[in-house]
Order: sequence, then structure tokens, then C-alpha cells
Amino acid sequence: MSMLHTVDVDGLLTLMNPADDPILERMEDQANREGFPTVGHEVGAFFRLCARLMDAESVFEFGSGFGYSAYWMAPAIGPAGQIVLTEVDEDELDQARAYFEQGGYADRAVFERGDALEVIDRYDGPFDLVHLDHENERYLDGFETVREKVSQGGVIVADNVLHSGEAMSPADLRAVLDGARTPDEGSSLAGIAEYYTHVTNDPEFETSVIPVGEGIFASVRT
Repeated sequence: MSMLHTVDVDGLLTLMNPADDPILERMEDQANREGFPTVGHEVGAFFRLCARLMDAESVFEFGSGFGYSAYWMAPAIGPAGQIVLTEVDEDELDQARAYFEQGGYADRAVFERGDALEVIDRYDGPFDLVHLDHENERYLDGFETVREKVSQGGVIVADNVLHSGEAMSPADLRAVLDGARTPDEGSSLAGIAEYYTHVTNDPEFETSVIPVGEGIFASVRT
């Protein structure tokens, strides 16, 4: 359960999740078995909803692991859509490719091995939906690298922005934003605070906080 809402809300979110997919179940089993961090069921469902609401046809991910979050969005972009997965770990990228093939979505995915901040230079866009899920301290770099490649009305979603184990809590972030605390330079907390301040003051984007999973900032290009 997310620390960002109550047990009752968690139960309702579970009830309203899309029907289970056997491939997603296998991916979640792998994550549980290996202790691999994923966005989780409720965040995945939110990403799919975003893609459907905006009729997204093009998605770019900064950090894809073995493809869990990307797989959630794949059904929503349609057979003519494209989602670019990026990952520095070759084995994880191969696993993502295998899961997409098993689910029948390989034809709408591109698997790029390498640093997403370098991979994005090979794409012109525009992207309807961008997912930031690499190192927190590099979120701002990711945002600035992709911002001009986001379509009008497109969304940049940044994950893990309110809670990250013992490294960060919503109270920690609020204390930094209020000036009551100075985070360690280069830490996740410093990176998220810098990112939040930047995107909320950007005149070309409107940002909201979504309290699911470990927290999301959703920034719409206006």
C-alpha cells in the first residue's frame, strides 16, 4: 500500500484497476522475487489512463527496467503507436523485449540500450507522453532534454517524487521547499526539490501532484 493514501482508498484503487493481464502478473512475480522496484499496479493503471485520455500515440521512457511501466501503456497507444524504452542494462532490456513479444505488443515498441539522456538526442518527437524514471537527481536534466519534443497538450510524468524509502518522505520534501531544511547536495531529495521548483515555475507547463504509488508530478505542456 502507498503511504500517500489510506487503506480504504488503496482498496478502492485495487477494485478499479483494469482486468489482470497474465504478462503483467509474470512481471510482478519477477519483481517480487528479485526485489526489483517497479511503479506498481496503481501507478501503471494511472499511466494507462493518461495515455487513453490524451489518445497518446508516442511515448518515451527515461529508464524502463524490464518494461513494466511501458507494458501498462502499450495497449493504450494502439497498433500505430510507438513507445521507446531505454535501459542501460542489456539483460533487463532483453527481458522487456521478451515480455512485449509474449503480450503481442512488440510491434509498437522500440528498445534502446543506453543512457536515456543520450538516446533522446536521436529522436525528434513529438512525444505525447514522457515518463521520467531514471535517477531522481537527473530528472531536471531529463525534463530539459525532452521539453521541446513534447507535443502541445502532452504530458511529462515524473515518478518516485514524494517517497523513496528512508531517503525521502513528503514531509522531507515540504521542509526543503519551505526552506526549513537543506538537503545533501546530489541527493534524491535535492534533485526532486530542484525539479519541483523548476517545473512549477515553468510558464509552458502546468504541473499537478498525483498521490499514487510513491508520488507523481504530472506536467502538461500548455
